[in-house]
Amino acid sequence: MITQQTLIIGANSDIAKALALKITASETAGVILISRDVSVYDSLYRDNNNSHVHAITIKDYQSQSIEQAITDISTFNHAPITRIFICNGILHNKHIKPEKRIEDFDVESFNQVMASNALTPMLWIQKLIPTLTGKSPCKIVVFSARVGSISDNRLGGWYSYRASKAALNMMLKTAAIEVARRDKNIKLIAFHPGTTDTPLSKPFQKNVPENKLFTCDFVASQLLTIVENSSYDQTASYLDWQGKSINW
Repeated sequence: MITQQTLIIGANSDIAKALALKITASETAGVILISRDVSVYDSLYRDNNNSHVHAITIKDYQSQSIEQAITDISTFNHAPITRIFICNGILHNKHIKPEKRIEDFDVESFNQVMASNALTPMLWIQKLIPTLTGKSPCKIVVFSARVGSISDNRLGGWYSYRASKAALNMMLKTAAIEVARRDKNIKLIAFHPGTTDTPLSKPFQKNVPENKLFTCDFVASQLLTIVENSSYDQTASYLDWQGKSINW
């Protein structure tokens, strides 16, 4: 019998996949996967007839689609969601590159990065929190980055990415203040995974020390331990892959 569920949003990212595999391999908790493409999970929940795992394909990350996905979640079972991992984010793509200098700043690229890294996670939190009120505890982890720390910025550059993660951090900290007043069962965590061997970091790996380029499996293990050890202290935490606090 399923007594609790884990929700993974942006489930097609490499770290999200590692999280899903670890959870389904070692736990009996239900897992709900949300992404614009969930085909990678076919063997996990369809081929193996795994009734603990459900997937939702979302058209986009606009408010209406998010609301529909949350409605769909309620049809699976009524066990409470006790962990949420919001893995959406972008650093670069075919048209967007991190700015090396201010002359590289582009308004359209900035808007896309901000929408993916800051607005999308906050839309999920906005729509999910009303469904999480009650006695059941829930920890919400949002993928941030150390470069979102204003006080830690010593290298400059990467204007859009830095700004989007700083905006995300501010909104998470603001939401935590409100949640502390009315929903003491919810904990918000901004998580910095470190430099992980994924397509996001590929163009920037050549200068990373060998022992500082992490596998997705390692990061997933670290994150699950961090979530397990985090307390419901009515404040937002900004943590790195070691579980150490980062200055906002």
